[in-house]
Amino acid sequence: MSDTHSQSVAFVRTEDVPPAPPPANATGPVKWIKDNLFATPANSVLTVIALLVIYMVLSGTLPWVFNGIWDSPSLAVCREMLNGESGACFAVLTERWNQLLFGFKYPSDLYWRPALAFALLFVAAAPVLFFDLPRKILIFTGLYPFIAYYLIWGGSIFTPLLALAGFVAGGYVYQRFVKGSFAVGFFGAIAAAVLVWTIGGFIIPSSEITEGAMQSVQSRDLGGFMLNMMLGVTCVSLSLPIGIALALGRQSSMPIIKYICVVFIEFIRGVPLITLLFVASVMLSYFFPPEATVDLFLRVVIMITIFSAAYIAEVVRGGLAALPKGQYEAADSLGLDYTQAMRLIILPQALKISIPGIVNVSVGLFKDTTLVSVISMFDMVGMIRGPILASTEWNGVYWELFAFAALLFFIVCYGISQYSQWLERRLATDHK
Repeated sequence: MSDTHSQSVAFVRTEDVPPAPPPANATGPVKWIKDNLFATPANSVLTVIALLVIYMVLSGTLPWVFNGIWDSPSLAVCREMLNGESGACFAVLTERWNQLLFGFKYPSDLYWRPALAFALLFVAAAPVLFFDLPRKILIFTGLYPFIAYYLIWGGSIFTPLLALAGFVAGGYVYQRFVKGSFAVGFFGAIAAAVLVWTIGGFIIPSSEITEGAMQSVQSRDLGGFMLNMMLGVTCVSLSLPIGIALALGRQSSMPIIKYICVVFIEFIRGVPLITLLFVASVMLSYFFPPEATVDLFLRVVIMITIFSAAYIAEVVRGGLAALPKGQYEAADSLGLDYTQAMRLIILPQALKISIPGIVNVSVGLFKDTTLVSVISMFDMVGMIRGPILASTEWNGVYWELFAFAALLFFIVCYGISQYSQWLERRLATDHK
């Protein structure tokens, strides 16, 4: 009786069963491959085709890369060393790396100056790109353009000091008049900066300018990837505030300001950049006084900046249009004037929306700096197409040089893209 009763009572476990591992096909790499590469028959076919294409490309490329020659004085010697086998002549990179990076006229004993300016660029850009850093570093950020100019171009120390004094005066004028009108403050700041530079050029004697000057380098001696970086950083930095000002001017209630901005934006967006570069090379100097010798680098910077600013203006205008009308009404209800509303409420939200478009314009602008080679400025592509390929030692080397140029541009553009994605995640404060 007791045995029968004991067998009819249900078993009650006093301890939890340890969790069993998931099946092998439900986790890890197997699951990822199944879900992403072989989820459907169509995906499976496309995956197989893609793998075949990758295999065909790598089977022909990797032996060419790994069998490359890195030490050779010329292409002919490199081909003799390969002895008919497939291989790259990377020796052109080791022989002409200085021309690819700095051009063929920049003094070799001064390479440390642009290299130092490039290293300091990361220190100066850090508090702007990563706003969690101490704000005191912004002082160095403001001084960096003048330090970089002195390092790269050299010459008299008074030239960057006069430029700094002009920007300080312009900033004072902006702070003094910006409460009355944004346009008056902005253009007043520019006028004050130009006035200080002009007066300083007459006050300081030329003898004092030449004394104790660092070795000067002319703009025509700049070249290589250094020139692309200088144009890209300078034009992007200048075009962003100008583009914001144009976007605000296009939405202005003052008809004159609005129509000027509309005509400027539409005209610049309707003209190819290469046309503007030819204008900078040939015609822009006629708009300056006859005795003025405006540097070609400065003329190119002006044209690329206004070209990029027109596109950034449209991107920012799209961000402004995407904001609901309630944001403007909220600023009015707080008693904020136009400048305060734009600085504290409207622009921060509009610029956050416009980040992808601004990055797209910036990446395109950096790649478009290679167009300066058509006006005889020897950037990296100009160096490859001109002095390097024109030499008898390396005439016929194409893939190695252009692959190296593509790699450098990819690193910079990919870095910009990854930073923009991080910034979007960092600023994603809305509720979903």
